[in-house]
Amino acid sequence: MKPDSRGLLSGRLFIDGDHACAEGAIAAGCRFTAGYPITPSTEVVERLAQRFPFVGGTFIQMEDELAASITVLGAVWGGAKAICVTSGPGFSLMMEHLGYAAMTETPVVFIDVQRGGPSTGLPTLPAQGDMMQARWGTHGDCRFIALCPSSPQECFDLTIEAFNLSERFRTPVLLMMDEVVGHMTERVVIPSADDLDIVPRRYTDKAPGEFKLFEPRDDLVPDMCRAGQGHRIHLTGLTHDERGYPVLNADTQDRLVRRLADKIERNAAQIVRVEERNLDGADIAVVAYGITARIAERAIEMARAQGIQVGSLRLITAWPFPTERLQRLASEVSAIVVPELNLGQMVLEVERVVAGRCRVISVDHAGGTVHLPKQIHAAIESAAREAGVMRLPLASER
Repeated sequence: MKPDSRGLLSGRLFIDGDHACAEGAIAAGCRFTAGYPITPSTEVVERLAQRFPFVGGTFIQMEDELAASITVLGAVWGGAKAICVTSGPGFSLMMEHLGYAAMTETPVVFIDVQRGGPSTGLPTLPAQGDMMQARWGTHGDCRFIALCPSSPQECFDLTIEAFNLSERFRTPVLLMMDEVVGHMTERVVIPSADDLDIVPRRYTDKAPGEFKLFEPRDDLVPDMCRAGQGHRIHLTGLTHDERGYPVLNADTQDRLVRRLADKIERNAAQIVRVEERNLDGADIAVVAYGITARIAERAIEMARAQGIQVGSLRLITAWPFPTERLQRLASEVSAIVVPELNLGQMVLEVERVVAGRCRVISVDHAGGTVHLPKQIHAAIESAAREAGVMRLPLASER
């Protein structure tokens, strides 16, 4: 498939999730990345390095993850849409700059292709152990947006959405992939660039001297400005006023961090996305995300063949968490089964939100492989037995 005159691809491709992510970034208008190789995310920046010369983009390989993440933030303030790509160990190193991006309201996308940990762990094998780090990894009170693709197609689609959300709310957005989705090869349909909905950067129309870099509009989000056009730009990780100047007192801190939180929380209903299947009349629900949601589909088929009324709620948005939907779901079902490739992270949020309305069952996995469907199926059976909602005998009872 040949790129068009702008260097953009469209049509049907057979590519993996990492490459689809790179194409999504290009389609969203990303023209800068600074990277440091780390498995299993390297293919994203390799693809960008290959494709950027055809679209006017720039790739720089840095000496480490800290250099990469701060360089990307600098590129944003130079006017570019930019992406930062890593995996677990690099994600840990980038936490300071993720917090800096939140404090300076820098619209940027961080990609984390998760692998087994802690430390260097399992470089080439899957896990979903960074989900709570995405929410709480940096110090201070931050609110992040994090998306979880479960297919190469979603790697493309959600990368675009990540850029759109980052520009809309002037905030860093995380794409929490996993090794299997990143290396999975499937058909990916890329629409024509003219058919894509791309959110542009919202620049101020105020003259230099009138514009304040952190003065919010009614939606709590400030406009941005272009460096070099006469506007005063003062960026600091310190608590600051609307000009960006450090003001180190409790009142300014309270006003600033509450606005940073509110611009996400008050718009959570517009941000949160889930996919629901067979939940009408369900007795049991499976809540999963990423590759685990796809494994769970087979377990659900097995259970429904037994007469168990089970449905699924797939987290497309992990953060903000779909609190209201989970609360309603907890009042409708007898139990919620939560499989994930870690020893229990998002299940803690499910338990917090459910607050005892129904039983919550964790199906954990230390990573390195994905669940076997029978492991998730066994948890569904157990929940159905305890709730007394079996329609047919269990396989073990036949």
